[in-house]
Amino acid sequence: MSFAAETRTLVERLAGDCFGQCAAGEQVTLSLSAEEQAYLRFNASRVRQATDVRQRELGMQFQSGGRRVDLGLSLSGDFESDARALRSLLARAREEVRVLPEDPFLVPMENRGASEMHHPGRLLATQEAIRVFTEATEGTGFTGLFASGPMLRASCNSLGQSHWFATESFFIDYSLYTVNEAGENKAVKECYAGNDWSEAHFLAGFRAARERLGLLRKPSRSLPPGGYRAYLAPAAARDLAGMMGWGALSYSAWQRGLSAFAQLKEGTAQLSPQLSLRENFALGLTPRFNALGEMAPMELALIERGELRNLLVGARSAKEYGVPSNGAEENPFVGEAPRSAELAGGELDEARVLAQLGSGVYLGNLHYLNWSDRHSARVTGMTRYACFWVEGGEIVAPMRDLRFDESLYRALGTNLVALTRETHVMPETGTYFCRNLGGMKVPGMLIDDFRFTL
Repeated sequence: MSFAAETRTLVERLAGDCFGQCAAGEQVTLSLSAEEQAYLRFNASRVRQATDVRQRELGMQFQSGGRRVDLGLSLSGDFESDARALRSLLARAREEVRVLPEDPFLVPMENRGASEMHHPGRLLATQEAIRVFTEATEGTGFTGLFASGPMLRASCNSLGQSHWFATESFFIDYSLYTVNEAGENKAVKECYAGNDWSEAHFLAGFRAARERLGLLRKPSRSLPPGGYRAYLAPAAARDLAGMMGWGALSYSAWQRGLSAFAQLKEGTAQLSPQLSLRENFALGLTPRFNALGEMAPMELALIERGELRNLLVGARSAKEYGVPSNGAEENPFVGEAPRSAELAGGELDEARVLAQLGSGVYLGNLHYLNWSDRHSARVTGMTRYACFWVEGGEIVAPMRDLRFDESLYRALGTNLVALTRETHVMPETGTYFCRNLGGMKVPGMLIDDFRFTL
């Protein structure tokens, strides 16, 4: 039996046992996060760590008398021992809920129906992955993390709700390192991910990374602070556009005065008509249902041709502010945020990026991004990895790191020159506690007068 089938059988049996013990006025939701993954860590083109991880985490939300308790446990895979642990958790929830105050914005549990989505994959076996990566990268400073295998999410409750999501996917997130003529450490960062492994696709991306690495061996050029015409490669574009998920598109953040897009919401500012952003769960990066089991629309327009169409609203925000929910997931730190965002492409061919850039900066990656002024949607951050100075449509030299401080109303508004026709899926690659789901599909961005301050 497959890991997914075995896990589903176990969880359904546990749910039946747990729900059967609920007394009148008690309601329970069980949320599953599970994975069976192969993890390989590489350094200098050699395997430094090989780990197989099989884990199942079950969260319990218990409601009674307008109060709520959240608890959780790790499943062993043995029904009898897991059932005993879950019964103990239910007893603990009953004790804890008695001392809690009523929650005025508690969202009552409902039967939000049933759904099932499975994205099968054609994955690389562990031994074959070791062969491919060590042979193809021999003699380079290849360092990275490979993760591959099935991931599951589920939400079921004592009222009959049942949602299941499974995906089989991989990523190889890696860097190539070198030392330039001035003795400075330099690197190129790449990520290849998907559901359908292609050695040819990986090798093509690796060859392109090696070519850029060769360019980094030239002496670096220091650029003075100021405004530069800039091309943001898809990885850098994801980092910049991803700031919209830090409360800018959250309804609750807007209500609390914490949205960077308050001016966009209120009609006093606008983004470029080239810019269209939507939540698109057809990408298969994450389930449509949230922790409560609400089903988000398969597609939801957030920004259309520079104008705000929808903010993301979760059930708790909907109850607190008296507006309809659109099934968003609520995050205690940033409010509701996109889970599977897609930024539409434009008309610029990637092959002509350098020619259209002319003279300016090519930004391969950004990091340390944060709001420097939420009211004006101003973001600060640093350049990182393969960033170059370009003259006459040709890469001249790598550039030393600079800090930028730029408003999204300028960078993605008045100063947005073009978006590439080609778009790329940039998955989440975090592996704290478990492998993360989600990601973003983005084009590259050509921007005028991108401001560097330090």
